[in-house]
Amino acid sequence: MDRAALLGLSRLCALWAALLALFPCGAQGNWMWLGIASFGVPEKLGCANLPLNSRQKELCKKKPYLLPSIGEGARLGIQECRSQFRHERWNCLVTAAAPPGTSPLFGYELSSGTKETAFIYAVMAAGLVHSVTRSCSAGNMTECSCDTTLQNGGSASEGWHWGGCSDDVQYGMWFSRKFLDFPIRNTTGKESKVLLAMNLHNNEAGRQAVAKLMSVDCRCHGVSGSCAVKTCWKTMSSFEKIGHLLKDKYENSVQISDEIKRKMRRRDKDQKKIPIRKDDLLYVNKSPNYCVEDKKLGIPGTQGRECNRTSEGADGCNLLCCGRGYNTHVVRHVERCECKFIWCCYVRCRRCESMTDVHTCK
Repeated sequence: MDRAALLGLSRLCALWAALLALFPCGAQGNWMWLGIASFGVPEKLGCANLPLNSRQKELCKKKPYLLPSIGEGARLGIQECRSQFRHERWNCLVTAAAPPGTSPLFGYELSSGTKETAFIYAVMAAGLVHSVTRSCSAGNMTECSCDTTLQNGGSASEGWHWGGCSDDVQYGMWFSRKFLDFPIRNTTGKESKVLLAMNLHNNEAGRQAVAKLMSVDCRCHGVSGSCAVKTCWKTMSSFEKIGHLLKDKYENSVQISDEIKRKMRRRDKDQKKIPIRKDDLLYVNKSPNYCVEDKKLGIPGTQGRECNRTSEGADGCNLLCCGRGYNTHVVRHVERCECKFIWCCYVRCRRCESMTDVHTCK
């Protein structure tokens, strides 16, 4: 074996060792890891060596060309979760250093059955739909492309017809269900069945958010831009917009009973007869306040977090610091300013300094 081959093998072994460190034997496979993996690492390791469950590995082996889209879907979900909660007590912290037996990404929240669990499952499922559908529309896969059901339709009287490339969100939703949804009948124990039913529902709520926000784009055709005829197609909204919808669902999430007889029901006795909608986010357990560090659960607390002294919202020092108060220190910023082009040929700038008060939770 030549030197280059040996070097390549040693690097692959190092990657594998790092993977084992993140996912010790017995830890539940977690596809979300693909969202923080370095570019190209999942492809090098191969489907059999990735932290996936057995069903996901089989699907990955059958459709290896979808692996980049799966990773991108996980990255989208993680990024949007962090963006939506960046100013709140729980800020969707992603870390590879979690307590044993928990997810190395979201730790306690992934299995706690709280509102945060609901959001994580919904946004990750939505990310997978969005990424796979985008890959289909871009022509990156042979078994899916644009949505063919809308071709050759429209309204001649209204002067428009379907054309272009409509996003085939149904394929993305189908793949997301196939990859993420695990049958309830394969689980044992009352608590695990309730949590799994909750997670499956929230997966679907995330997918429904992508479908609900589909929009129609059109392009005009005609003499001098008269728009005599329009070609229209359906497209997905930006993932940021989907994230905002899911955050709103999180704020209005529904607590369900910890017992399942025939179907899930609301926990509140006065609301038990109100049906649960498929786009509702559901949770079983109330959330901790996330104020104080809890190393056992992997909750970092809010000490040291930067806050906004003048805000009355979640990012304000009063709420974010949980009433403990805050420290203020001055940060000096130095930057180039008032730059001018001097003929010929250089740019002259002044050196400007500014002082900013930064507030951090005690």
